[in-house]
Formats: sequence, structure tokens, C-alpha cells
Amino acid sequence: MLKCLLLCTLAIASRAEIGEEEDVLVLKKSNFDEALKSHPNMLVEFYAPWCGHCKALAPEYAKAAGMLKAEGSEVRLGKVDATEETELAQEYGVRGYPTIKFFKGGEKESPKEYSAGRHADDIVSWLKKRTGPAVATLDGVTEAESLTADNEVAVIGFFKDADSEGAKVFEKAAEATDEIPFAMTSDDAVFSKFEVSKDSIVLFKKFDEGRNTFDGEMTKENVLAFVKANQLPLVIEFTEQTAPKIFGGDIKSHILLFLPKAASDFQDKMDEFKKAAEGFKGQILFIFIDSELDDNQRILEFFGLKKAECPAIRLITLEDEMTKYKPENEAITAESIIAFCTLFTEGKLKPHLMSQDIPEDWDKTPVKVLVGKNFEEVAFDPSKNVFVEFYAPWCGHCKQLAPIWEKLGEKYKDSSDIIVAKMDSTANEIESVKVHSFPTLKFFPAGEDRKIIDYNGERTLEGFTKFLESGGKEGGAPAGDDEDDLDSEDLEDVEGQDEDSDEEEGHDEL
Repeated sequence: MLKCLLLCTLAIASRAEIGEEEDVLVLKKSNFDEALKSHPNMLVEFYAPWCGHCKALAPEYAKAAGMLKAEGSEVRLGKVDATEETELAQEYGVRGYPTIKFFKGGEKESPKEYSAGRHADDIVSWLKKRTGPAVATLDGVTEAESLTADNEVAVIGFFKDADSEGAKVFEKAAEATDEIPFAMTSDDAVFSKFEVSKDSIVLFKKFDEGRNTFDGEMTKENVLAFVKANQLPLVIEFTEQTAPKIFGGDIKSHILLFLPKAASDFQDKMDEFKKAAEGFKGQILFIFIDSELDDNQRILEFFGLKKAECPAIRLITLEDEMTKYKPENEAITAESIIAFCTLFTEGKLKPHLMSQDIPEDWDKTPVKVLVGKNFEEVAFDPSKNVFVEFYAPWCGHCKQLAPIWEKLGEKYKDSSDIIVAKMDSTANEIESVKVHSFPTLKFFPAGEDRKIIDYNGERTLEGFTKFLESGGKEGGAPAGDDEDDLDSEDLEDVEGQDEDSDEEEGHDEL
């Protein structure tokens, strides 16, 4: 009997205790499986205690957890200290903080990446769309009013016949949209309350016009395009919270206004920017960045800007490669901005490639200093083998590499055909080379064919030496074989995620 009691006690204890902090489950390797059994639908944040972005998310994450718990929802929120639970973090491919994943139906394999905003309402809305019906049914005015009051954006389909073709199209569009709640009603009182006289789709929002009514041909694609064009404000401020909405959306052409909020003419310039935005809804996203905020200085640097140069306008497209454009006319007026955007949509703009001036002593040190203006001449010199480090001044991995790279330059400083060089890729851009992360190491062998070889070997003096002595064969790969194209997530990382500082031989993302 005593043995049985002891075994029962141990069995209960073995169900590793799952603690809670502000309604958020505290997860560890020891209790993770048990948590998934008890809460099959669970959103999990992998965080680091030192991570600033994680600290900023914490109150909104806890608020979302409390909202769901108060509603009696089966969905729970959990968190994992990835610096302590390294095995768990590695299992789910955590490389930066915060990383947020959704586990559905108790399945451990292939959780879905969380892709919405970082406000409590965004989190709750995204989870409800993931776990509930794509379209909620509104049975009365009170339910409809609650939906529009509780959400920054909501879409209601007004259909007298819920089985009509239009209603079916509406449902298909809802199934393809994660971040916005969709609902449908056939109630005459709801039609009357919202002054809708016939079958319609209305997007309600707490900004700009307040509501938009769909007036196109009823197809899934047209409904989705309507939602896409109207779900964000005409001008959206770039913050840690809005970054997922900006980069997770379908609009990949972004025009940015860098302007200090404290400027005396701030509102005047914002009004001009907003006026210009009206004609490009659904085509170009208009984004405002407070150029005085410390958190935004990395973004300014990415565009080669300094505080003193603001206000300024830049345009970037994220389709295949990150391409930047700079207006010739720097005036912040609706007229000049419209003209600039029109040239862009017509394909008449040339990319803006940043370059520093060529330093007078660029070739006087063992490691040669390259900038945009001398890169082509040096890297593609047919008589030289040129090994280049593309770095960022703030990159921790680049700082670790610096003394080794200097020793490599010293080793080959008297070589007649080998050049060791470096280029600050935050201030210089090359059309022929796309830098995806830092440090990026590329080899330009001698010859007329402008060949480029990526270095993928060990970052040691011995590894680099073998690579150079083998003509780029040991530790090398043809450029592009092991690189992903730069996409919107990379720019988002500039603002929205802290890299894993424990990664010894990695890259800092752009």
C-alpha cells in the first residue's frame, strides 16, 4: 500500500509542474510535452532575459494571455527562456529573439511562425483566426457592435442569404486571411444599424475614413485586394509593434518619410505625405519613421542617412532583391512625392546605390579599403585575386573576425596577385553583389569572366590561407548556392528582433 502511494505521488510529481507568470505558462524542456497535452493549442515565445524587444513585448503578451483566459478560451500562451532551455530552443530553430511559434492540436512538429503584430489585440485576433471558424456569425446588433469596437480592423459580410455565391466567395477570402476577423450577418437589424441596404462587404477600421465598402466584382482575389488596400492606415508609423504588419503584408513597395516628431512643421509634412498616399493605396505602403528615436538609428544607417539629413524620403522594394530609390527632388510636398511614386510605378527610376568617398589611404594598409566608387575597378581587376569582407560596424561577428582578417592582410600584403580587402556594406552598395548578412566573405578570382565565389569555410587564418592558396576551391562555393535572397524579414530584423549572442560562428542579419 505504501509502495503504491509512493508510486502515485511520484507519478503526479513527474507531470512536471507548469508554473504561470501573469497568465503565461512558464515552459521548460521538462514540462513542454505535458503542457502540450494539457493545452493542445498553445502560442510559445522563445525569449532571452536581456533582449530589449522581448521586454517590450512582455506586457502585451501577458495582456493577451489574460484576455484569452478571461474568455475561457482553450488557447494558452507560454514562454521559454531560450538562454536556459538551449536544447528546446535548438529543437525549434531559434536564432533570434523573440521567436514566437504556434502549436496546434498538440502537434510538436512544424509549429507555425506567428506573423501578426505585437499588440495584445493582434495576438488574440490571430489566434482566434487560427483556431476558430474563418467567419463568425453575427446574430444581432450587439455582437456586430462588439466586433467593430474590440478590433482595430474587422470585415463584415452583409448577405441576406448566407448560402449565396457572394457569401461563399467571402468565406474563401476569410480563410486566406489570418490577422483580421471576418464575420457575416443576415440580420435586418444589423443591416439597418450600419446603414447597409443590399448585400455588401464592409471593412471597419479605427483610423482614416472609418469604413470602406467593397464595390468590385465578387471574386476571392478582388476581396483580398480590397482588404489589403484598406487594412492599414494611409500612413503607418514604423515601430516594433507595427513592423510585423508592415513586412508581413502583401505590399512590398514601401516609401519612407524620415522626420523628427518634435519638428515644428511635423504635422504640415505629415499632411503632405498623407495626401500623396491617397493615390497609391494597395500599391505602395507609406511609412513614417521618427528620425530622432534611438531605436530607429539602425534604420537610418541602413539607408545611409544621418539625423541632420532629415527630413528625407526613400523608397524601397522588397520583391526579389532589396532595391532602394532616392528622389531627385527632396521637397516634402504632396506634388513632389506623387511625382516620385509615379516614376517608380512606371518603372522609370534607377536604383540608388550608396557610396562613401574613396579614402586617400585606401591602399596603404595591408587590408585594402573598398567603397562603392572603387569596388568595380579593384574587385574585378583581371590580374588580381581579391578576397573581400563585407561588414557592418555594429556587427559583433565582424568585430570577432577583424583581428584574423588583419593578420590575413599582413600575410599577403606583398603579394603581386592577391588582395585582401574590406567594405562597409552599411554605407556602400554594389549592383553586382547583394549582401544578405554580416560578415559576408566573397572571392573575386583573376580573369575576365567576373566570377564570384562565396567563402563557406572556417573563419581562421589557416582556413583563409588554404582557400586563397587553392584558388578559391577549399572552403568555397559558387556565389548564390548557399545564400537566400534578401527579403523583408531581414530588414524587419533591424528593428524587431535581437540576434542570438551566443552564436559563435554566425551572421548578423541586415
